Amino acid sequence: MTSSSISNAEQQARIDLAACYRLVDLYGMSDMILNHITVRVPGEDEHFLINPFGLMYHEITASSLIKVALDGKVIHNPHVHYTVNQPGYVIHSAIHGARHDITCVLHTHTPAGMAVSALDCGLLPLNQTAMRFAGSVAYHDFEGVAVDLDERQRLVADLGANDVMILRNHGLLTVGVTVAEAFVNMLRLERACQTQLLTLSAGASLRLPPQPIIDKTFQQLRRQPSPDKHGRFPPHGEREWPALLRLLDSRDPSYKD
Repeated sequence: MTSSSISNAEQQARIDLAACYRLVDLYGMSDMILNHITVRVPGEDEHFLINPFGLMYHEITASSLIKVALDGKVIHNPHVHYTVNQPGYVIHSAIHGARHDITCVLHTHTPAGMAVSALDCGLLPLNQTAMRFAGSVAYHDFEGVAVDLDERQRLVADLGANDVMILRNHGLLTVGVTVAEAFVNMLRLERACQTQLLTLSAGASLRLPPQPIIDKTFQQLRRQPSPDKHGRFPPHGEREWPALLRLLDSRDPSYKD
């Protein structure tokens, strides 16, 4: 595969995915060379792009991404020494194979996410940010390192139609119709986990809003609550993404390479 054989749509997907890796690192959610973010290749429903297992997130570029088929076949790998992380393939092939309504899957191992994943209570609706996910958080029990292909069916069953999932004793996972949506979902989920740990560490009694208010807030935040100039209520990420790309461009635009 050469650069001339990559469609404009795939090239844009590569740029967006590389930007997402850089943003995850910039916002302190990376874990050295571990974890993975994937995007479905436009027009190629059976193929997705993933990071080479060996590069740090701040090193990821559009051209460095590996194209993989759902069955595990590597379609294009520009690297001599790097290949695909097996847990990344297992988790992401499962979701891309089952959830054709989404484009991007994002998985992290942040301290806050791992801490909340080990709490019986899971994510609590302690504040507005957390209430965005109230009633829509999926949970998947830990089965060891995700290298067994048969775990894929249980991952998919537990995720269901939700956009966020807490992998018990493991970490966080989000999906999105766009890369932007998956990233913003993860950033807000991460913030909710961080504030929950801060709240619990205070040692005081918890104050939760009444359930009807929690439910109302969840419905309000399913899409951005403020309309745009056309009266639309855009999906999460649509407004934020151009600003986030400007932030990256001002620091280091090499993600586009």
